[in-house]
Amino acid sequence: MISSGKSSGIKDIARALKISIGTVDRALHGRPGVSEKTKARVLKMAEQLGYKPNLAAQALKLNRQLSIAAILPRHISHFFDPLRAGIRAAAAATVGMNISLEFEEYPRLGVGDVEAFDAASKRHYDGIIFLPGNTRRFEPIIRKLSRAGTAMMCVGSDAPNTERIGSVAAHAAVSGAMVAELLSYKLTHKATVAIFSGELSTLDHAEKLRGFAATLAVQAPHLTLLPALESHERPREAYLQALALMRSNPQPEGLYISTANSMPVLKALEELGLMGKVQVITTDLFQEIVPLIEDGKVLATMYQRPFTQGKLAFERLLKCLIEGGKPQPLIRLVPHVIFRSNLSLFSSQIAGNDDELETELQQT
Repeated sequence: MISSGKSSGIKDIARALKISIGTVDRALHGRPGVSEKTKARVLKMAEQLGYKPNLAAQALKLNRQLSIAAILPRHISHFFDPLRAGIRAAAAATVGMNISLEFEEYPRLGVGDVEAFDAASKRHYDGIIFLPGNTRRFEPIIRKLSRAGTAMMCVGSDAPNTERIGSVAAHAAVSGAMVAELLSYKLTHKATVAIFSGELSTLDHAEKLRGFAATLAVQAPHLTLLPALESHERPREAYLQALALMRSNPQPEGLYISTANSMPVLKALEELGLMGKVQVITTDLFQEIVPLIEDGKVLATMYQRPFTQGKLAFERLLKCLIEGGKPQPLIRLVPHVIFRSNLSLFSSQIAGNDDELETELQQT
């Protein structure tokens, strides 16, 4: 039997298998009283029929309010503001469900995050959406909150080998690999390239560097990668690093700015008269970067789809809470490469319009 594309319900599964609705319900929700053989038949038929559980109905059965918090940095608003908008959009869609959503902020990754989570632990949230910075620092935080009954959902990066229930992020290693491949097409002679990164203790940043370096080694051995420049969460430091780098000998001919905080580096290039002379690939999309792409001063930008990240993180966390803490599959979104030629297709994202969701989900 093949799914018609229309979502089926428990009654359809029971009718197809000629068993009771109660048996199907117990099998789908892992309750006792059903043999393993019957459970397997029910799950197989549910998949064939395209069964999707009614989360609103399940939430009402809980007969209590679910409290969710999003604890995210204030800094790098180009990324985190649309991510928060995605979370709000997903929460707004939970019509009829008793859910409270709160946003907590701290200054930036590595500054004020531990204090923010200590305060959150006293509020006893059912679930928290967060971006794990230094994974070693976050591991005890995740463990403490998880064991206190809070479901922890990573967004924007991941904290593997912890007790988090899932994560949603752009595929960081692929992002880095794509940038390396692009630079290899533009720089066909011997040259040096450099990467401006956030703290490499954050998995997302480390994976971008890994994908970038590995692809350069295989596809562009004629390009020499300089040591990564970290601390990109601090704009002043990034600006000074860029000035020093571009005054060095040999001067890099290609730059990968792997976080959304690209403007300090671009400011340094502008002051040195190097905009348009160095091949630059940035990360994410915001108003200040648009004219630089249009004028060819920035070759491309890697769009991490923060709105969709936020929306999916909320939806997966909610599903976990309703299903009794069931871990969720890891989601790695395909990054979008934005050039001057396709920039106009992303106008809603540039404007910060929540309508970007429809465009993004069509390409997920």
